[in-house]
This record gives sequence, C-alpha cells and structure tokens, in this order.
Amino acid sequence: MTDVPPIPPIPEAVTVALAGMGIELEPGDAERLRGYLEALRAANERFNLTAITDPAEMWVRHIQDSLTLVPFLASAETKLVIDVGTGGGLPGIPLAIVMPEIRMTLLEATGKKAAFLEETVTALGITNARVVNERAETAGQDHHEHRAHYDAVVARAVAKINTLSELTVPLARDGGSILYIKGAQAEAEVAEAKQALYMLHTHVVDLHKTATGTVVVLEKTRTTPRSYPRLPGEPKRKPLH
Repeated sequence: MTDVPPIPPIPEAVTVALAGMGIELEPGDAERLRGYLEALRAANERFNLTAITDPAEMWVRHIQDSLTLVPFLASAETKLVIDVGTGGGLPGIPLAIVMPEIRMTLLEATGKKAAFLEETVTALGITNARVVNERAETAGQDHHEHRAHYDAVVARAVAKINTLSELTVPLARDGGSILYIKGAQAEAEVAEAKQALYMLHTHVVDLHKTATGTVVVLEKTRTTPRSYPRLPGEPKRKPLH
C-alpha cells in the first residue's frame, strides 16, 4: 500500500464557506472532522466508500457539502434525525459532529459499511450517533422504532427522488422535514417525482442552491399510506409515478 500524506487541517476557504452559512465550529470539531476523513480514506482502500480521495476535495465535497443541511435542521429545532443510505457516513457523521444537540441515526443496509460506521463513531467519540444495519424499506415499516419517528430525514447520493421519497418519507413524523442533497438535476428530479410526492403526502418547500449543490426541502403534510414503503427492492425496481 502506498504511503499517503495525512489529511490536512480544515482549509480556510471551507471555514469561510461554513461561516457564510452561519456555522461556527466549536473547539475540537475541525479535528474530529479531519479524523473522520482520515478514517473514510483509509477504509476506502478496503472497500468502495467514495470516489473522492483528494484531501482538499474531500473537505469541500464531503464536509462542506454535508453541512449545507445545518441551517435547515437548526431552524426547525430538530432533535431526532435519520440519515438514510448513509454509506460511509455522509452527511450524518459530519452533522452529528457539529450538531451535538441532535440524535443521529445512521441507516445503512450493507454490513461492512455499517461496521465501518460503528468503528468510526466509537473511535471519534460521537456519542449522539447510532448505527442501524437495516434496509430503508424494512425500517420504514417498523412501527415500534422508526416509522413516523424522526423530526428530519436526510439523504445524499442514494437514488433519484421518485425512488428516494418512498424510502425516506415514511420515517418522518407528520409535519417533519425531508432533506436531500442533490446536484444539477435536482429540479428535473423533483418534476419527475411530482406524483410520488403527492402519493406520499409530501410537498416541496424549497430548492435551495448552495456552493456545492442543491438542498431539496420537503415537508410531510400528513400520515404516509401504510402500504409505503413497499417490499425491499420494489421502490427501486418500480418507482412511484
């Protein structure tokens, strides 16, 4: 294995960008974020977690991008958050680090990724995050622990919105928020998902452009029909339309 230089401290440009979003890191936050990037890059040598391994790009595309959700979570005084299909922990781990007031659930179906998340959360002392190794379709029908339980549901780089909405909306409480980090196709995906969002009793509040992408903000207006989410694999195989 080739020796790689350590992840550098947080770049000034990222600190400035965060300040522009009203985010001021507490002492120790930047170092824990750096430690997270180190863990992510190291684990990426064993199995695929990210295509982005350049340190400067990781700070922008992983940390800054994930933290674009902070203003939306903070303004709603959110407490319970679930990150659906978190993969290597994005955006959930950076959010948990900088928002100690929230309780973050990291939902990941792949066992080896969930194991990485467990190791990382423990190593970095992130006490306000827990890992759940489960499919979103199964969690969404778990009335005891997950369904309609969360103040906010977040997701990044999981699926198109017509599929993703079925995996996420059932987990939000009535009146709760669903936040997606999307790229250039955000508007087209929202338009394509119009019927799915209607069927799931959810409406679009905002498409907020950021320096790194677009935050799609949804609100759950009333209870999700009990038939959603469908069985594992169905939302992807046959998206709602």
